[in-house]
Amino acid sequence: MTTTTADDDAPARSLDRVLLIGASRGLGLALADEWSGQRREVVATVRGSRRTPLHDLADRDDRDIEIETVDITEPEQIASLRERLAGRTFDLLFVNAGVTNEPEGTVAETSDEEFTRVMITNALSPLRVIEALADLVEPDGTIGVMSSGQGSVTNNVTGGHEMYRGSKAALNTYVRSYAARHAGDRRSLVLMAPGWVQTDLGGSEARLTVDDSIPNVVRTLDSLSGSTELRYVDYLGRTVPW
Repeated sequence: MTTTTADDDAPARSLDRVLLIGASRGLGLALADEWSGQRREVVATVRGSRRTPLHDLADRDDRDIEIETVDITEPEQIASLRERLAGRTFDLLFVNAGVTNEPEGTVAETSDEEFTRVMITNALSPLRVIEALADLVEPDGTIGVMSSGQGSVTNNVTGGHEMYRGSKAALNTYVRSYAARHAGDRRSLVLMAPGWVQTDLGGSEARLTVDDSIPNVVRTLDSLSGSTELRYVDYLGRTVPW
């Protein structure tokens, strides 16, 4: 694998104003912690009105975090968020939304309801968010999406986790289609594979801790600002094969 960097003739942009979609827990919460801890301005979203660990983080005196509410599986809520953010601009839009399901079983054994839940959350909804909010990103800013190494078709040599793998592969394909439709757009576009991380979604057996992954995710996103092509990379900036 190769390590990617921004184009030589396109200086990296400082990603100081961040719009983070999906930050109530897990990797999203860790991203909010990392960015706000670096004195960046963060607007981060949760679902519903229930208090979350993000609220505890935002209450700290040393953090600049504004909390918004959106369920990205509800198009009308995405539209409402867009209206509330009208007139504002961000250096980075990062969509961190995803669910998993039981890893056992084949996709053919998945119920219609479970297939729909995972695909709408992991593949369809992130693209709806990007389409709705992309114009809030500076013309030379960055749009990032939390993908997964399991979304790589090339690297799928062991099988397993079929429903989750398929949803992330679909996400990657849809983002690639988005990039093709927006050829010439100067915004950086990044699909991020954070590694297998110890969270509620990743489980306690995961190889990486949040501290192993998230600071490197942030550094990689910073290093790719100014790039003008779609990148699919891991948390260390290494290219992931499609």
